[in-house]
Amino acid sequence: MTFKTIFLAGVVALGATSLAAAQSASTIGAGGSSSTPGSTSATGGTGGSAAAGGTSASSLGLGATSTGTNGSSSTLGTGGSAAGGTSDRSMSKVHGNGNNLHGMSKERAQDKGTWSDSKTHTKIHKGEVTSRTKSMAHEPGGPPVKSTTGLSTGK
Repeated sequence: MTFKTIFLAGVVALGATSLAAAQSASTIGAGGSSSTPGSTSATGGTGGSAAAGGTSASSLGLGATSTGTNGSSSTLGTGGSAAGGTSDRSMSKVHGNGNNLHGMSKERAQDKGTWSDSKTHTKIHKGEVTSRTKSMAHEPGGPPVKSTTGLSTGK
């Protein structure tokens, strides 16, 4: 075998290993608001997912609020999932009162040094919806990939 043959075999093997060790993270968000002389409304949310090795995690948060001459109403939902790891954790909470609503989801799937993570925090306060999602994935031998999206409907 020549040096050139050994070098090319090593490059092909390294390339195949890189293809098998794919990791990804993505996030997205959308929102909007409207107002008329007698009412205002806003809705928005963010979500994301991450995957590495055989692990995956995703989270989502969505909020909506409306105010009119007869009062106001708000709703908020959040959730997510984690799968594929030897240690999977999933937690979602919503709390607040008539003036504030907060929701948070944290999801993580881990198998030794390989992990996927997604977190979403959504809030409704004073007629405004804000939401932020951060998703990350990691496999040993390289840096984690990250994606973050945030939005605010403003007033």
